Parts: sequence; structure tokens; C-alpha cells
Amino acid sequence: MTIQRSAVVRLIALCVGLCIVQVIWAAQPNIKAAPLWLPLTRDELHDPAMTELKLLQNPGEALSILPRDGSGNQVNWVKALEKGYIRPHVNLRSNTNIKVLDLDVLLRNTGEMDMVLFPHKQHTEWLACSNCHEEIFKSKAGANKFGMFEILNGEYCGRCHSSVAFSLTECKRCHNVPRPPIVISPDTR
Repeated sequence: MTIQRSAVVRLIALCVGLCIVQVIWAAQPNIKAAPLWLPLTRDELHDPAMTELKLLQNPGEALSILPRDGSGNQVNWVKALEKGYIRPHVNLRSNTNIKVLDLDVLLRNTGEMDMVLFPHKQHTEWLACSNCHEEIFKSKAGANKFGMFEILNGEYCGRCHSSVAFSLTECKRCHNVPRPPIVISPDTR
């Protein structure tokens, strides 16, 4: 497997950046937090001179009632769905039923990190299976060979995570199953 240098640099920068942020916040606990959501006129995505902008709802107004999260866009979308704040549709036809798949898949090939228990339920409450299968992920067990380098490059899980889903900066959100301890038995010869 060829490892792209840019992915390695990004992974190292991400880890170093997280450590620096944690140290800074620990050393200066009274830092005034930035507003969670900037108004559309200041988000550097929308043109503040656009007259139609006043017709749009500002993120702070729209998102402030939803359950909070510590990363990404600061919304815990799974809790928002569970508590009934939102009701996503799989398409524009509101009478289409969502087919929820309550199946967890354990990903063991995670190097020294804890294993990943992938919850299909939380994903299929939002998305049709065809959003991920067969283009991004093959349905056959063992057919998907990927790691953090690919994910950080926007492939596999990285298609959504760190853009529209929670950020990749909280490892334990995915790496959530501890590895069993390795037991070495004494030689009985």
C-alpha cells in the first residue's frame, strides 16, 4: 500500500493540533468561547451584501434548540433524531418509508487502536443503503481495505465525517471497543 505523504502530514498535524489545543485550554480556563454558530452575514460563506440573505435562518437560531456535541458543528444529530427534534426523509416524497438496519459491524483491523463498532442503525435512520453501498463500501465482509489515511483523505467514512457528520478529532467516537488483553501463557514443557 502506498501512503500519501500529505495524509501522513495531516494526521500528524491533527494529533499535534489537538494536543496544543488541550494544553492551551487547560492553561487558560477563562478563555471566552467563540460563538457556536456565526451569523450568515459573518460566516465567510455567504455574501453579506446579498439582499436575499435576510430570508434565511441563521444557524444559531436554527441549531440552538438541538442537543449539543463537542465537535463538528456542535450538534449531536443522533440525539436530535432520538428525541424527535428532527425527522429526516430519505427523499423528497414524504410518504417513503425509511428502512432502518439494526446491525453492528465490528472492525478489528485498527492497528493498536481500539476496535470500531460501526452502527448501521444510526446511519440508516438518515440515509438509504445506496448512499454508501456498493460505491463507497462493498457489502461483503472483508472486502473493504481502508485506514485512517484514506478516511482523512475524504474516502470511506471521511466522505461525511468532518464535513456533515461529527469530526474525526474525537478518536473514541469510533474506536469504541477495547481490545481484549493478550494473555501469554508460560511454557509448560
